[in-house]
Amino acid sequence: MSEANEARKYSKKTLEQFEILKRGVEEILPEQSLLDKLEKSQKTGKPLKIKAGFDPTAPDLHLGHTVLLRKLRQFQDLGHEVIFLIGDFTATIGDPTGRSATRKRLTPEEVKANAKTYETQVFKILDREKTRIVFNSEWCMPMKVDEVLGLTARYTVARMIERDDFHKRMKAGESISIIEFIYPLFQGYDSVVLESDVELGGTDQKFNLLVGRELQNQYGQEQQVILTLPLLVGLDGQKKMSKSYDNYIGIEEEPYNVFAKAMSVSDDLMWDYYTLLTSVPFDEIEDLKRDPLDAKKKLASHLVDFLHPEVDPASGKSRGALAREGWDQEKGKDGRDKMVLPPNTPVLQVSEKEILLTQAIVDAGLEKSASAVKRLIESGAIRMGEDLEQVQDKQFMLSFPGKYQLKIGKKKYLIVESR
Repeated sequence: MSEANEARKYSKKTLEQFEILKRGVEEILPEQSLLDKLEKSQKTGKPLKIKAGFDPTAPDLHLGHTVLLRKLRQFQDLGHEVIFLIGDFTATIGDPTGRSATRKRLTPEEVKANAKTYETQVFKILDREKTRIVFNSEWCMPMKVDEVLGLTARYTVARMIERDDFHKRMKAGESISIIEFIYPLFQGYDSVVLESDVELGGTDQKFNLLVGRELQNQYGQEQQVILTLPLLVGLDGQKKMSKSYDNYIGIEEEPYNVFAKAMSVSDDLMWDYYTLLTSVPFDEIEDLKRDPLDAKKKLASHLVDFLHPEVDPASGKSRGALAREGWDQEKGKDGRDKMVLPPNTPVLQVSEKEILLTQAIVDAGLEKSASAVKRLIESGAIRMGEDLEQVQDKQFMLSFPGKYQLKIGKKKYLIVESR
């Protein structure tokens, strides 16, 4: 915090709230205004109105969405009013943010179906009793033509094309529809209608959020403070988390799936996940860096418990703890894969003292020919034993008495034992 801000002598409670809220935030615009608003709220007892808009362009939310949702929950826990805005009207326009071409418009039916799932999913993170859900179709749909024209008159084309993605598209000779200019205006108008004190959005939404500040100023309102948060990078470690990139963890996925996907996050990226998706203090995060594998398991467990906070009634353990136990059983505590035989694994009983592995697999009916099995061996797709040792010898013999556990390809398993 700057010396100028400290000189203003904000209350201890205001400064404590500010420290909590700035964690993981990319920008606070302007920072001093947030301090002023928090201080005023403390003195008057009137909570701030915190707004975040989500266009229901897909039916399910994922962990990328929860970066904003967690920040909203922090505001709630500090006593402020959260307005979760579902952009059912703006979704039919299509947000041009980050687009190299005009976005396909959704039908009202698609938007309605997606919005319905949003209403239920957000309460995995937000406090239902402290959340106000609104739809911007409530005030946008009834607007008359002269009202829309009045709104468009409040922002210039010159300012609009300063937007980076518009500028790039114009330079590349790509078309920009007039309706794409309308989108930021309607998003900004939402802030006017709701008289929001603070609006949250991803770093890619900065332009739209600033339009909201400008419109509030033109309508004679106190301007909202903007908090931008980083876009969560997906499991591929390159692109932002998105269902369209198939690099996401859905907030309604089963606990073990959440754990397993989290374990695929790179060692470098997981520290961003700790910052944006947990409340683990920074000094503890530094300590966790001494053992990256254990740190990743703790992160995965935390994410499971975050999305599935209920305790397992049979064992009394958290879902995260159970997912970790399942992972350690399957992969081993050192992170290496272990043989886990599924229920009803076929068993081949043989009377010979020796049998070719290729023949055993054919006799069990899992492959049609010895040559097919040999091709699998060549590709490294046959593994054996608890440690899943790769079979490399096409003439490998199974000797008895004994018992062999085999994994053939990705989904076939076999036990071979003597009669």
